Amino acid sequence: MAYISEYQYYENGGVNPEDENWGSYQYVSLYDIVNNFMLMYSGNHSLVNNEERFKILFHAKRAVQELNYDAFKEIKILELSVTDNLRFVLPPDYVNWVRVNIYKNGVLRPLTENIQTNYSNAYLQDNDGNVLFDINGNILRPQFSGIDLDRIKKTKKSIYLNQGSQFDGLEGYNDNGDWYFDYTIGARYGLNTETANANPTFKIDKASGVINFSSDMDGQLCIVEYVSDGMQGGDDSKISVNKLFEEYVYAYIEHAILNSKLNVQEYIVRRAQKRKTALLRNAKIRISNIHPGRLLMNLRGQDKWLK
Repeated sequence: MAYISEYQYYENGGVNPEDENWGSYQYVSLYDIVNNFMLMYSGNHSLVNNEERFKILFHAKRAVQELNYDAFKEIKILELSVTDNLRFVLPPDYVNWVRVNIYKNGVLRPLTENIQTNYSNAYLQDNDGNVLFDINGNILRPQFSGIDLDRIKKTKKSIYLNQGSQFDGLEGYNDNGDWYFDYTIGARYGLNTETANANPTFKIDKASGVINFSSDMDGQLCIVEYVSDGMQGGDDSKISVNKLFEEYVYAYIEHAILNSKLNVQEYIVRRAQKRKTALLRNAKIRISNIHPGRLLMNLRGQDKWLK
């Protein structure tokens, strides 16, 4: 990584955006990783020799992806408003979710994942129940399925205690404007505490790339915390690695190449694997940031009164 002046760091040389270099010293670029490996870990007197650059680049990117899934702890955050279709389109670099929150009245509240199905695909059918097709032989589909419509129209019965109605907190369903309840109003005998949640709920439809919310999320502000694979939309020039994991990436590349080669002794491959595992463990300990203040907070949390 090329070193930059303090003026370039704080003001980006007077070019927008000025925050382009903030925090950049923590990272080493993918370009430098590949170049350093070819210079220092590859050659006639090294275990890895005469390897094409594209192979080293491939394994370096795989290492970055694996690190982003759990080790880096670099969580991305996106805020969007939920409209009346009760859907939140997943970010383009989404891989897995960490937490889904509602931001309301200045408070960030984590939402509970719905254990029931709250969305579905559907096919158009005739009066005899036969599936309908277009002239090209493709199945005709409605814009929303029946279960989606009930959720959007706020008429879907729920096992959760979060329906926005005059009977908020009671389990029931709406039929043509009339409310019906399975239990006496106010009764909570036998309540399933697993689903006793007053906030909206969500269900992620991975195939469609959306988060489906319960009806009381309409018009609310949603904040999704998620992890990506660090590939920066396919732009290799923007891919970087935290310096605490730099040596691990070199070890990952070395092990991956040796493991894929023919006529490499097994003990050499195992030695490379052990080195890779040890470096990953050390890097995770370094990045965990176990500070005395955080430990003290955890110890104080043990003194809570139970009622």
